[in-house]
Amino acid sequence: MKKNNLGQEPIYDARSLGVPRMLVLGLQHLFAMFGATVLVPILVSGYGLPLSIQTTLLMAGLGTLIFHVCTKFKVPAFLGSSFAYLGGFEAVAKLDAGKYAAMSGDEKLAYALGGIVVAGLLYLVLALLFKLIGAKKVMRYFPPIVTGPMIIMIGLNLAGSAINNASTCWWLALVAMAIIIVANIWGKGMIKIIPILLGVVGSYIVALIATLCGAQLPDANGVMHPLINFTAVHDASFVGLQKFVLAKFDITSILVMAPIAIAAMMEHIGDVSAISSTTGKNFIEDPGLHRTLLGDGLATAIAGFVGGPANTTYGENTGVLALSRVYDPRVIRLAACYAIILSFSPKFDALVNSIPAAIVGGVSFILYGMISAVGVRNVVENKVDLTKSRNLIIAAVMFVSGLGFNAVGGITFMIGDAAVTLTGLAIAALCGVILNAILPGNDYEFGSSVAGDKSADLGSY
Repeated sequence: MKKNNLGQEPIYDARSLGVPRMLVLGLQHLFAMFGATVLVPILVSGYGLPLSIQTTLLMAGLGTLIFHVCTKFKVPAFLGSSFAYLGGFEAVAKLDAGKYAAMSGDEKLAYALGGIVVAGLLYLVLALLFKLIGAKKVMRYFPPIVTGPMIIMIGLNLAGSAINNASTCWWLALVAMAIIIVANIWGKGMIKIIPILLGVVGSYIVALIATLCGAQLPDANGVMHPLINFTAVHDASFVGLQKFVLAKFDITSILVMAPIAIAAMMEHIGDVSAISSTTGKNFIEDPGLHRTLLGDGLATAIAGFVGGPANTTYGENTGVLALSRVYDPRVIRLAACYAIILSFSPKFDALVNSIPAAIVGGVSFILYGMISAVGVRNVVENKVDLTKSRNLIIAAVMFVSGLGFNAVGGITFMIGDAAVTLTGLAIAALCGVILNAILPGNDYEFGSSVAGDKSADLGSY
């Protein structure tokens, strides 16, 4: 393969390009995943749960390497932070019944991570079922009429958080939104693939210029502060270990997080379908969905156990594959190594945490809406027939349960001396799966529509 054919002909062995080009291609994948991956701990910290950026990057890198081992080094996928669980983190942060009433954010984070571990283990259960009885029989219980509304509600339940952050400085939030929209709609090549990263960096530069010009904002007590405060960045060291948090387990937090795995699994399947289509190799058959789910589940469970968010295969990196036409998984593993190296810098962590809340609000304003829109797309592209009473009933009950119970704090009940809370998303997931199983007329067949299989990918912009 000649080097000047880069971007023209498929390349399955990047070693033919030479080491320098391989290193640059790995960097390109790092940039693609970076904005979304670090945005998750920023958003979760905004809910009051101090999720570490350093630990997130470490577990994204290690999780990617674990995934590659489980898939026999065949699938060129990067595992970054999953947006699907944001609603679960926020729900845990808002828990105030029973033992959670007196908990700090640090303590609640440990229990949220325990829910992530269990969610990751559910992937392993699904992987085993796929291996034993086949994907079509298993997926019959998780059709788009269940997963679509779940994804829609994940985004809608987070809408208030986006507004609260954006309202701290609307003009700065609008700058972030504008950059993302322009990059996503009119951008070409790599620009179109990294809209979130560009939105954060671009608006941060604007905020930095405004800060140098004397711009200030009042805090909750009315005291004026500069838009960007570099005190923590100045005090942080260049090299240091990550902040690990060991997961704790409680039935309430498990019931908050575990049902979200339904939507996350569909996102995973959508990503693997997209990667297969992009590279021209059927990874659903070889190494098989059971292996890709095993890798994703192990990465998620291990990340949650030590203080990282759930992982998921990233659509952004699939976009880089399509752009470069270099399909060698070795390049992805280079990006994973870069992420691990970057995770050892507390100063970098502090720099990312200096991003103003308004920028986070502007980015999440678009992001949360996109999550809900992906849910709509999942329903549309799978041609869900909403003239059927069964489908209307399932969607109606899920929407009212998910949004209604979320508004009143869920349902709290006692099991022995322990108070157990079911959040709106958990109730909606249970209602959807049960109604789909008992109501007649389920005609969904997994694999009948390639576009439909891809449509639950939260990482596609």
